[in-house]
Amino acid sequence: MNPLAAPLARWYVRQARDLPWRHPEVSPWGILVSEIMLQQTPGARVIPYWTRWMERWPTPVDLADATPAEVIQAWGTLGYPRRGLRLRECGVVIATSHGGAVPRDEIVLRTLPGIGEYTAAAVAAFAYGQRTVVLDTNIRRVIARTVGGQALPNPALTNPERALAASLLPDDPAESVRWNQATMELGATLCAARSTMCEPCPVKDLCAWRAASYPGDLHAGKRRPQGYEGTDRQARGRVLAMLREADGELVPIEAMLAALPRRDQAERAVESLLADSLAERIGEALRLPA
Repeated sequence: MNPLAAPLARWYVRQARDLPWRHPEVSPWGILVSEIMLQQTPGARVIPYWTRWMERWPTPVDLADATPAEVIQAWGTLGYPRRGLRLRECGVVIATSHGGAVPRDEIVLRTLPGIGEYTAAAVAAFAYGQRTVVLDTNIRRVIARTVGGQALPNPALTNPERALAASLLPDDPAESVRWNQATMELGATLCAARSTMCEPCPVKDLCAWRAASYPGDLHAGKRRPQGYEGTDRQARGRVLAMLREADGELVPIEAMLAALPRRDQAERAVESLLADSLAERIGEALRLPA
């Protein structure tokens, strides 16, 4: 039996954040949309985007009828805009191959565009109440600390880590869902990557990392810096912002190259946007894809 499960569940009932996609009336589609938006993005930042998105496209069929340009505009500055296009592709497949209903089966979910191991497990658990091993960065960190005694997990998810997470999952489906929710919430709030608040933690007396006096990150050398300022990703975001501001009108490529401080970065940004279908080229100009 997992000794962490009960105290975490009690804490979650009292302390869980009121996030709109957690409301009982939210559809499986709303949960799937939230999971895609939450990838590498804090919940507080996602809330207004998710709310507007669900008002505009409340079902997969609604999104399937949208144009790529509309989707990119709606995605705005949420980051990693390719996620928005993949979500639209997901809507098309659900509308055409699944009768407009988000699949319940984890294996079937993984056949949808842009849906990987984590997202499929999360939708199966949070939308359909199934017993699945959900492993996002927050859950992985909490397990690494409380059970493994490590500051942070290995950057790459390993099979031993999957096996450990599976061994901790309660047998009862409802309890397993609550375990996933509570562990994720703890990692997102008290047990964050760069800051920890151990005193209010409901499992501090069971935490192996705390008991070991907080040893350092064993995998620090494997981690890549996550900077943004001055990167190709920032340049790409600036070019895409110009296209969104043009709202479907053509923007001369030369004007975009001249607007960025480094021409080589601007050129790479243009090429990557074209490769990811986030822009289309008409002669010597770009616009959002039709």
